[in-house]
Amino acid sequence: MSVKAALLCGGTGSRLRPLTYYFQKTMLPIGTSQKPILEFIIYYLKSHGINEITMLVGYKAEQIVNYFRDGSNFGIKVDYSYDSEELSGNGGALINAYRAGKFDGYEDVLIYYSDILTEMNLAELLKFHRDKKFSATVAVSDHYKLPVGVAEIKGEKVVSFKEKPSININPTIGVLVMKTEAIKKFSNSKGEVDIMGDMVSSLVKDESVGGYITNAYWIDVGTTETYEKLDHELIEKTFSKYMH
Repeated sequence: MSVKAALLCGGTGSRLRPLTYYFQKTMLPIGTSQKPILEFIIYYLKSHGINEITMLVGYKAEQIVNYFRDGSNFGIKVDYSYDSEELSGNGGALINAYRAGKFDGYEDVLIYYSDILTEMNLAELLKFHRDKKFSATVAVSDHYKLPVGVAEIKGEKVVSFKEKPSININPTIGVLVMKTEAIKKFSNSKGEVDIMGDMVSSLVKDESVGGYITNAYWIDVGTTETYEKLDHELIEKTFSKYMH
């Protein structure tokens, strides 16, 4: 498969402060093995045959580069693209990597937000993307579980109550595929660019964008609240099959 992964791991992790004053957010330890989030993600990608990765780095990049180096210790190939002030945001990071030739020769780029853990079948996502000939394909969940309880009120009386119900919407889960040619369309961008808010939104208007619906497990580890509540034994059990 002519695909390269682009891992978004350059953000300051403001939602994870004060932990991220000391750690790059993707290097926070998880599971009973207490390995970095990013290591779990890399082995997950590798298990789906994705062995070539560009890490989009910025804040505390040294922690990532010193740990993963060229990827050979993990059986993969890793290179790095550094964020710039002239072209910022996660979209800017992606475009910077494109300008630096990191995606030359690859038909598609698998873009992965590196505070997300999922068991989604990446091969099926890529097949769907290519079979349908989309410019980009966004992975979405088939439901969303609210983090709060919901009351139904009639007049002044609560007539029903559901604790953290699932609702019928399709939230994005931080994984998408974009044709390299689609990234090229934004190569002259300036300022701050957001992948979903700017690039994908533009492609929705001008191109064909797919929505790959999955019921696979996923979790956003990107806030202090979710990180503190992680079930490390469950994470280790769920993802240990990828770790080797």
